[in-house]
Amino acid sequence: MSLSLEQRIDAVETRLALVDLTSDYCHGFDKHDLARFMAIWWEDAVWEIGPPFGNFEGHVGIAHAVVDILWPAWAMSTHFTTNLRITPDGNDSAHGVCDVYCIGNTSDGQAQTVAATYFDNFTRRDGMWKIALRRVKMQHFSPLNGITLAAPQ
Repeated sequence: MSLSLEQRIDAVETRLALVDLTSDYCHGFDKHDLARFMAIWWEDAVWEIGPPFGNFEGHVGIAHAVVDILWPAWAMSTHFTTNLRITPDGNDSAHGVCDVYCIGNTSDGQAQTVAATYFDNFTRRDGMWKIALRRVKMQHFSPLNGITLAAPQ
């Protein structure tokens, strides 16, 4: 079955919107831009980070996780996402999976490296795509002993 031009354009626009959501997660978190970070989630979204941080529901829970738990735990961070694979589930829903690597300093000055996989449920409501569920599967969360991460002098 051949897709119409309109359907093909919608598929491209959808893919680009989902890539932007994935990037805005990283930029919002790393730059402490709460408005940007929260704009990617539906009001009833669920963020399943798991150990050692926990799971969070809705804008209130997700904002609490970032502002009260994660940002205080990280003095600085840089996330890199890659290998994003998007699978449409219909006109208004899709699943995504991507890998993430994060490096940064925890609030005690310890350099850390984190590798994980994000499993996302994206939904489109009233023409807008956002994350309905993000499940995080950690591969490692490890200190970089003897390394100090600092801005260039």
